Amino acid sequence: MKKSILLLLFCLPITALSQTEQKETKVRIFQVKAACGQCQLELPGYGCDLAVVVDNKAYFVANGDIDAHGDAHAADGLCTTIREAEVSGAVVEGKFTATYFKLLPVKKEKKD
Repeated sequence: MKKSILLLLFCLPITALSQTEQKETKVRIFQVKAACGQCQLELPGYGCDLAVVVDNKAYFVANGDIDAHGDAHAADGLCTTIREAEVSGAVVEGKFTATYFKLLPVKKEKKD
C-alpha cells in the first residue's frame, strides 16, 4: 500500500509538468497586396504568376496558382488589377511560401 502511494506521488508532478509545457501556436495572418508578378508588379519572367507585396517588396508565391483565384484576365483579375489578400507564411529563398492565402473581395465604390 505504501509503495502504491509513493508511486502515485512521484507520477503526479510528472503528469502535471507535461501538461503545462504544451503551448498553443498562433498563426499570424496579415494583409498584403496580391497580383500577377509580371503584369502588375514588374517582376521578371514570362507568363502570369501569383505574387504578393510584403514590406514594400514584391515576391512570387512559391506554392501559389494564379488561376486558383478566378480568371486572371477578368476586370477584377490579378493580371488586371492589384487586390488585397490575407496571407500567412514567410519569405524563403526569395519567394513567399504561403501557408494560408485568401483573396479578399473587391471593395465596391459608393456612388453619391
